Amino acid sequence: MPNVTPFLTYNDKAEEAAKLYTSLFNDSSITKTTYYPEGSPMPTGSVMTVEFELNKQKYVALNGGPHFAFTEGFSLSVSCTSQAEIDELWDKLTANGGQPGQCGWLKDQFGVSWQITPANMGQLLQSNDPARGQRKMAAMLQMHKIDIATLEQA
Repeated sequence: MPNVTPFLTYNDKAEEAAKLYTSLFNDSSITKTTYYPEGSPMPTGSVMTVEFELNKQKYVALNGGPHFAFTEGFSLSVSCTSQAEIDELWDKLTANGGQPGQCGWLKDQFGVSWQITPANMGQLLQSNDPARGQRKMAAMLQMHKIDIATLEQA
């Protein structure tokens, strides 16, 4: 089977983004950096691509210039095992200009959308009691960062 590698295109912050992302996840590292040669559309010697791994998943980041922008139509989804993990990732990804979104979504300082949710999100929202299920959904729709305890109590 061929490998699928997410390819993220930044204006000029690919290396900075890769350094942040690899600092957040175990088994993560920057594996290769290439630079623009003379005659390229970007400054000679500036970072062109950064290859990195997050928890053993390969990614490539490219500095492609200002005509590339991220949208919410693409996001990186992280299934967290605890509220502490959600809190830590949320705080680090919204720092330095990142923006909270609704229902566990956020944009990091580079404009990349992330979903930071509990691994058991589906279970947290389900209930045999329709009224309780509605309360859980209503509670989640009011949240920016997911609060596991609030969903359990709803």
